[in-house]
Amino acid sequence: MNSSIKPADRLSLVQEYYFSRKLKEVAKLNAEGKDIISLAIGSPDMPPSEKTIETLCKVAYDPNAHGYQPTVGTPELRNAMAYFYKRWYNVDLDPNTEIQPMIGSKEAILHVTLALCNPGDEVLVPNPGYPTYTSLSKILGQKIVNYDLLENDGWQPDFESLEKMDLSRVKIMWTNYPNMPTGGNARRSTYERLVKFAQEHNIVVVNDNPYSFIINDNPQSILQIPGAKDCCIEFNSMSKSHNMPGWRVGMVATNSEFISWILKIKSNVDSGTFRGIQLAAAEACHNDDSWHHVNNYENYKRRRVIAEEIMDVLECKYDKNSVGMFLWGGIPDKYSTCEELTEKILHEARVFITPGFIFGSNGDRYIRISLCAKDEKIAEALERIKKTVS
Repeated sequence: MNSSIKPADRLSLVQEYYFSRKLKEVAKLNAEGKDIISLAIGSPDMPPSEKTIETLCKVAYDPNAHGYQPTVGTPELRNAMAYFYKRWYNVDLDPNTEIQPMIGSKEAILHVTLALCNPGDEVLVPNPGYPTYTSLSKILGQKIVNYDLLENDGWQPDFESLEKMDLSRVKIMWTNYPNMPTGGNARRSTYERLVKFAQEHNIVVVNDNPYSFIINDNPQSILQIPGAKDCCIEFNSMSKSHNMPGWRVGMVATNSEFISWILKIKSNVDSGTFRGIQLAAAEACHNDDSWHHVNNYENYKRRRVIAEEIMDVLECKYDKNSVGMFLWGGIPDKYSTCEELTEKILHEARVFITPGFIFGSNGDRYIRISLCAKDEKIAEALERIKKTVS
């Protein structure tokens, strides 16, 4: 290799994504016959609804369906997403101007940041929080300003502390409710405070909302709050609630001006999603109530019971009222770090669970268990861990 060729300076600001690195290690262990059970990643192991799959197959056979698609998304998908928001959140969105389909939330983070922030601008990032809020902002030249989420506050923002910060250069505040990784649920009072905070400080609050249906009988949206659409952006996704993580279908909902800015970026980056995926996603938006209840409540609730047993065996403390597809637990004092515990479980019990440090310093004393594995696999993981720690 030509040693005079150097990578861009921005590569020094980030590392390869934790799961990208760790899954290579897990693959190596599996190749050695270790048979690792993964309870680490939030990738639903169940399929989408039958009608969703049938629609994809039907469109794939249409000889006229394989050309470039509009970057704004098909009318069918935008209308279906508007219907979804009205049906579940009672939020009215104009499908033509207030919705932008996305290739998942990671893409949305990129495009929204490019549309709203200049290099050197500051962004408020929750600690603990989704690592991509931090990594993409670093790549794009923003300054990260962390704000604390703490267990004794139910993982809600501390607005008194936020008000004491110098907010003059802040353009975006990232929020995520129901919260990942902690499972702290959305609260209307928090959403109301966030809208007021955005209005008073001329900040755009971006609420990432893919988990509102998982073990949760009260889905909420920040756009339910009067005035939110003028100063807030909400992401939603088909990945978690519709079992479509590999399909890469998400959305941005906000006012028409913000949408036009985001579209200006997106239209220069990609050329639209395959028509079959868009029409199938539109069908998925019409899944009936019973599908959602069985998939997003009964299945995960049943698995959660076993995951709680794992936490009990590990002597970890957790919130019985948390929601979402993960279980977040504080580790006992006998472990010096969360990674000490997760590495022990990986190499001795052959179970991969997530150390909380990857989500920020406030996650240093926590671990996260994913519910995205078959019941029998989670049960087997429990038995392996019992033998390891006994």
